[in-house]
This record gives sequence, structure tokens and C-alpha cells, in this order.
Amino acid sequence: MEENLANRSQAELETALLDSGRALQATLAAQLRGFDDHFQRLLNDSERALQEAFPGAFGELYVQNAKAFRDLYAELRLYYRGGNLHLQETLAEFWARLLERLFRQLHPRLLLPDDYLDCLGKQAEPLRPFAEAPRELRLRATRAFVAARAFVQGLGVASDVVRKVAQVPLSPECSRAVMKLVYCAHCLGVPGARPCPDYCRNVLKGCLANQADLDAEWRNLLDSMVLITDKFWGPTGAESVIGGVHLWLAEAISALQDNSDALTAKVIQGCGNPKVNPQGPEPEEKRRRGKLALPEKPPAGTLQKLVSEAKAQLRDAQDFWISLPGTLCSEKLAMSSASDDHCWNGVAKGRYLPEVMGDGLANQINNPEVEVDITKPDMTIRQQIMQLKIMTNRLRSAYNGNDVDFQDASDDGSGSGSGEGCPDEECGRRVSRKSSSSRTPLSHALPGLSEQGGPKTSATGCPQPCTCLLLLSVLPLVLSAARPRWR
Repeated sequence: MEENLANRSQAELETALLDSGRALQATLAAQLRGFDDHFQRLLNDSERALQEAFPGAFGELYVQNAKAFRDLYAELRLYYRGGNLHLQETLAEFWARLLERLFRQLHPRLLLPDDYLDCLGKQAEPLRPFAEAPRELRLRATRAFVAARAFVQGLGVASDVVRKVAQVPLSPECSRAVMKLVYCAHCLGVPGARPCPDYCRNVLKGCLANQADLDAEWRNLLDSMVLITDKFWGPTGAESVIGGVHLWLAEAISALQDNSDALTAKVIQGCGNPKVNPQGPEPEEKRRRGKLALPEKPPAGTLQKLVSEAKAQLRDAQDFWISLPGTLCSEKLAMSSASDDHCWNGVAKGRYLPEVMGDGLANQINNPEVEVDITKPDMTIRQQIMQLKIMTNRLRSAYNGNDVDFQDASDDGSGSGSGEGCPDEECGRRVSRKSSSSRTPLSHALPGLSEQGGPKTSATGCPQPCTCLLLLSVLPLVLSAARPRWR
């Protein structure tokens, strides 16, 4: 009977943990969908504006190179979604290919072999055929896209960490302690006595000690995500840059048209006179571009609303791991509303005297209710702590406009781009002082993982009167009263 109740306690507590995790996951998933839809729409609207306006503005200069522009947008989407490509190199290659094609179209009677085009490419940087458009797009797009994709990836990592940690099984010592907390009062004939608040907190602080160790890096991640939303605003922010890619492309083509004669003279001076095909077609008449703008702008304030809601929800979630014991005690375990002489203290109906333990594994060494081996941290949770550190480093680098792949992180989780120039008080705010003493530092070496000899039961079993014989004698009482009170 005692074993069955322990199993039932474990199953119900694990269900409560899963429910709490699902609620936070749903919040993070809704944020991810909102931001992803917005950024994708900005890019789609930019491409649509290009497809609608460029044929009339630039004629065959665009029509014959439409695929090159489509490929550029496809690569921008791939990069935003986390594709393994270097954005600056992608843009440089696009401009090089475009210059070759447009130069051919502007001078259809010139015979331009590959070696001449190679010379043209080498002359491109000093000649600046597209004026400042390539440089401006490179600088702004790099910062805007890396900020947008790092933020969205941060939401995904946070949700994934919650999901994986919620699936970590509870220890047998925890199961017996929760069984004693919830059901042993019935053995003594006091089924109406609810658990004392401090008693309940000590049990769950012991059960969720490893989960509490996520707190410091969890806070750093959420702080970094809140901070990087500052990169969404202004002329160099993600909102205007992602939605305005086509404007830099239009500036570039227009600059090439306006300066084509001077450019040709300088290319001939540097690369020599190319041969002329007198039977070649006449060059197309220059066209002036019209005003280019997004045909359908997102509703006013869309991003502002998304950011405002995300900041509030991320700040609310900062205490998630260390507030779990108190939340579950008050919402799931029906603890007493006050610590008084009428609550269940684990032995009898009366006041609970032991002090409440701190948060985290290291603070459970003297937990009076749950036997916790502080030398055996849960490795699944330690792996998730490392994932939080890696993603935080990525966000810190993104804040400075630098892209750092997950694979670049070193074994200690510091990351190759750990945010130089991004001060800790901005990018990775320290956890609040009120609970810093109860958090385990994440930089120390993990304790030894050797097994302890033999199980200990001094703090986990039921009190002496709670024997199997007594449990059998009150079986009807347990079956009739226990479940309704738990549910």
C-alpha cells in the first residue's frame, strides 16, 4: 500500500510539473509564431514590391536577372531560418554576379570573355559601380538579420529547455517524501490537516533541487532576449531593414545606370579595350526608377505590440524555476494557508519548526524531508544549463552585430563570441541579490559522481505510526478521502 501511494504521488507530481511546463511552453511558442510571422511577412512584402515595381522601373535590366533577385531572397530566408551560410559572403557574391550581368546588358555590343569579367570584378571595389548601396545593405542587413534570427532562436531554445526538463523523472526519495507529505496524515486519522507551507516547500525544494540550478542561466537568457529587442527599431533596425531590402537594390541599379559611361571608361582604362561586335543589339534605353515602397505595410504598431507583450511575459517567467516549489505547493498540493498549529507537519497536526532550505542542489545537504545526494547532479539538466549558456552567448554577440554559430561554442560553454563590448549589466544582468545565496554557481567543476553505499530512509519514510498494518486498517479511509483532496 505504501509503495502504491508513493508511485501515485510521483505520477501526480510529475503530471503537475508537466502542466506547469506546458503553460510556459505555450507562451513561448505563441511569441515565436508572432515574431516569425512578422519578420517573414516583412521579407515577403519586400520581394513582392520588387517584383511589382522593378520591371517598370528598370526594364530588361531586371527582367533578365529576375532569378538572381529571387535567389537572393531565398538565401536571406535560409539565413534567417538558421541556415549554415555566411551572410556577408552571400551578399558579396550576389553583387559580383549582378555586376557582370548588368555590365553585359548595358554594353551588348562588347565582347566580354571570362578573363575580362574577372578583371571587372577586381576593379569593382575601387570603382564602386553600385555606389554605397552594397556597403549599406551589408552593414545593416547583417545586424538586422542576426538580431531577428537570434531572438527567434532564443525563444525556441527556451521552450525546448522547459520541455526536456519537465520530462526528468523524480527520484525514489522524492516519491516517498511526497507520499508522506500528501497521504500520511490519513494514517493518523487527521485527513483534514493540510500540509504546512514550510514543510511542503522543503519537500519540493529537495525534489526540484536540480531544476532550481537552471535559474541563473535562465535569467541571463531572458535578460539578453529582452535587451536585443532594442535592435528592432530605427533606420538600422530589423523592422526597416528586413522590409526595405528592395530599396537598396533599387538604389544600386539606379546608381549603375546613372554612372555607366564613367564606369565604362574606368573599366577600359584598367582592363583594356574589349572587342566590339558591330552586329550586336543596341543597348536598352535607360529608365528612371519610380518611387518604391511596400505595397502593404504591416498594421501600425504590430512589432511594438509583439515586443511589449514579449518583454512582460519574459520578465514574468524569470522566476519560473525557483518559484516552482511554492507554486506547486499552493496550486497543486493544497497546503495550509498559514503556518499554524493545525497543519500537517509530517509527524502530527501541529507547527512545522525546521527552517526552509535555499534553492539549488548545494543547499539541500541538510534538507530534513528529502535525502538529496548533492554529489550526483542530474546530467540532463546540466546539459540544458549548457544550452542556455550557449544561446545567451549567441544573443550577446548578436547584440553587437556578430553572428556566432552554436558549433563555435567551446566545451565550457563560453562560446567563441561571448559578447565582447556588451556589458554584463545590459546583456546578462545578474540575478537579484535577495536569492543569490541560494543559487549554485555554474562555473565550478561538478562534484564526483560516485554512488553512495546503501539507501537512507531517515528523512523519507512515514513517521513510526504509519506502518503497513495501519495503512491496511485505514484503507477505506484512504480510498474515500485521499483522492478527492488531491484532485
